[in-house]
Amino acid sequence: MAKGGGRLLKAQKVAKTQQKQQQTQQHKAKKQRTGNKSTTPQSTFESHHAGKTETQGRSQSQSPKQKHRQQQQQQQQQQQQQQHSEPTIPFALSDAILLIGEGDLSFAASLVSHHQCTRVTATVLEKDASVLLDKYPHAAANIAALATPPSSPDNRVLYNVDARKLAPFVRKAAGKEPVGVMNRIIFNFPHVGGKSTDVNRQVRANQELLVDFFVRALPSLAPAGSIVVTLFEGEPYTLWNVRDLARHAGLAVEKSFRFQAAAYPGYHHARTLGVVKRRDGEVSEAAWKGEERLARSYVFVRKEDVPPPPAVGKKRKAKAVGEDGDDHDDENANDV
Repeated sequence: MAKGGGRLLKAQKVAKTQQKQQQTQQHKAKKQRTGNKSTTPQSTFESHHAGKTETQGRSQSQSPKQKHRQQQQQQQQQQQQQQHSEPTIPFALSDAILLIGEGDLSFAASLVSHHQCTRVTATVLEKDASVLLDKYPHAAANIAALATPPSSPDNRVLYNVDARKLAPFVRKAAGKEPVGVMNRIIFNFPHVGGKSTDVNRQVRANQELLVDFFVRALPSLAPAGSIVVTLFEGEPYTLWNVRDLARHAGLAVEKSFRFQAAAYPGYHHARTLGVVKRRDGEVSEAAWKGEERLARSYVFVRKEDVPPPPAVGKKRKAKAVGEDGDDHDDENANDV
């Protein structure tokens, strides 16, 4: 009996020891699992924070050249996306089209050669062809495209035409008021020129140019006709407030759309000051190309030609006649 009792006590001790060991192992396992759960978010946060800091560091360490290159890449991507969309052509082939400030006449030549327009009057500020060719040597081919068959005899180039002193293109009838004959009047990339670094002075000068142009262009505009002005996007061009300038001249925005240079084969943006030349006198091929920059065209009509909007609220009505809202509102409401 004593031996049996001793063995029983020994077995109980062994069982108790094993139970304690098992409880200890379970406690350790539970603690380990709890520790993993609590550290996972911290590890994730630390990793994310480290990555964010690294990205910020790279951004802050970019040189001006790298930032400029990055901006160019973004513009190229936007340009490529833009080219995939269907371009808006703001004229019909039979329209009487007046082009103001045509520079090297490449836009006019594209209208005649590619779009088959037959009633194009292209005007330039230069007093004659020799001055124009000295400024834009490559313009000779564009002049020929406008002046020789198969170009229509109604296509022409007029020299010494100042947008601020534009004489009216009208049809006169006995006993009646003169009537404008131009269905479309187009002024692409107006600019007074010059190399002033005073942004405010440049803005004022270009605003004065546009105001004078709008006032002078209106008498030439045929009934139900439109005036199209194309500007680069971004500052300083947005500071010109072209829509407000047109409104004060008696016009309203009908719509606006992205200008796509690719829709006009052969067209090249012409600088107001002329081509950029190298030291040897030859034309530089590395010069800045304006046709690669994002631009927007604004179509203006006489206020009285704007149809009355549906009665859906004052805010909607104001936008419909182009009297309220900034350029962003205009793009959302009237963008094509």
